[in-house]
Amino acid sequence: MDPIVAETVSCQNQITSFFDNQRIARLLRQSNIAKQCGIAPVVVMRMIFSLVFTGKNLFRYLQADDSGSDMGKDTVYRFLNSVNANWRKLLHLLCAAVLNKKILPLTSIETPKVFIVDDSLYNRNRSKNVELLARVHDHNDNRYYRGFRLLTLGWSDGSSYLPVSFSLLSSAQQKNRLAPMAKVDKRSNGFKRRLESMRTAPEVLKDLVRQARESGIRADYLLFDSWFAFPATIIDLLEQKQQVICMLKEAKTKYGYKGFDLTLKELYKNVRKRCGRAKILASVQVELGKDSRKQTVMAKIVFVRARNSKKWLALLSTDVDLSDEEIVKLYKRRWDIEVFFKISKSYLQLAKEFQSRSYDALVAHTTIVFARYIMLELARRSAKDPRTLGTLFHAGCDELRQASFAEAIGLLLDSLQQLVKTLGDEITAPVAAALDEFMAQIPAIFRRPMLLPACIF
Repeated sequence: MDPIVAETVSCQNQITSFFDNQRIARLLRQSNIAKQCGIAPVVVMRMIFSLVFTGKNLFRYLQADDSGSDMGKDTVYRFLNSVNANWRKLLHLLCAAVLNKKILPLTSIETPKVFIVDDSLYNRNRSKNVELLARVHDHNDNRYYRGFRLLTLGWSDGSSYLPVSFSLLSSAQQKNRLAPMAKVDKRSNGFKRRLESMRTAPEVLKDLVRQARESGIRADYLLFDSWFAFPATIIDLLEQKQQVICMLKEAKTKYGYKGFDLTLKELYKNVRKRCGRAKILASVQVELGKDSRKQTVMAKIVFVRARNSKKWLALLSTDVDLSDEEIVKLYKRRWDIEVFFKISKSYLQLAKEFQSRSYDALVAHTTIVFARYIMLELARRSAKDPRTLGTLFHAGCDELRQASFAEAIGLLLDSLQQLVKTLGDEITAPVAAALDEFMAQIPAIFRRPMLLPACIF
């Protein structure tokens, strides 16, 4: 094979390398995402996966002359609307593979690993008939929107954040649900997803942690904010052998201290404070309650001075042996999930790319968005790339635009070579030498064409 052609065939872009290296086709089969008719599932997923990097919506991409795709929109929506697909298992398998093969070898064994849980608004405010659509309260704006609560579980080692699983929560109260659940087979994964969406967030949180641990994804601590900091939830997580570090809020919840049941504000008044302008004001061990074996559960509460304010914040750790400074340092990692939400909504088209009414399609597309983030995070971490995820996203878009031009150049040169081979040896040799010299003068970015995923199918 000609060296130029060999280099063209062997060279793949970042998206194709990600699909090949992580064996996405095999993960799809293991997640019960099988071919129904026509095009293979991995081909459809790769097209949807790369869609955000082209700057086009699905309709414009399929209508484009240079897309190279033979599939129609019915194929895409049949793939997204499958009730049999186990999208949570796919995300678990992908995350576990990336962690075990790529991230953990780069991380010290002594470095604490954490799970992070938080929810964010999945906005569908202009929709009316989306399945299980609900009135959802947004804590940032302090108002209600139409949409879902995107409850997300992530993993972090302080350097990398990976989304592990999620649940699109509707509402546990029927009066807040604006659209009914579709009738689906009760034995399918889609039916289980729908039932889960109508449960409370603390109940789903415990299931997400348990399923992640059963999939081989482990962490030393679980971080979450005050919206999930209920003693019953914390004790249930401890019975799963999952240590917790969380923020507390001033509520009516009482903690046992020296034989008295005190609220958080009362507890702060009764503990001895550190002198001066210390950032950590005080710490104390309290009783959370009784577990299923009727044993007392102890926890450590650390009071921290709020930045630029005279107020204080309270952090709780179920690991009473951790130092105050280590508790504060570990809780700072919770910000990683806020960065993840920002990147997913601003760059990766979360809740914007498809306007389907099917609950299954919403879950499927959210899983693909999370997989995009894993690819960007893997590229940043494995290559020690100093660029931010937003910069890497735009670099991926530029790569695809350059690939179409590079592919056209490669096809023209290949056609020219085939034509030269039909001529006599006396003409072929000097022309081939001239072509080699011409290729040597072309910049490396064009000498190594990066083919679009849709063109490789």
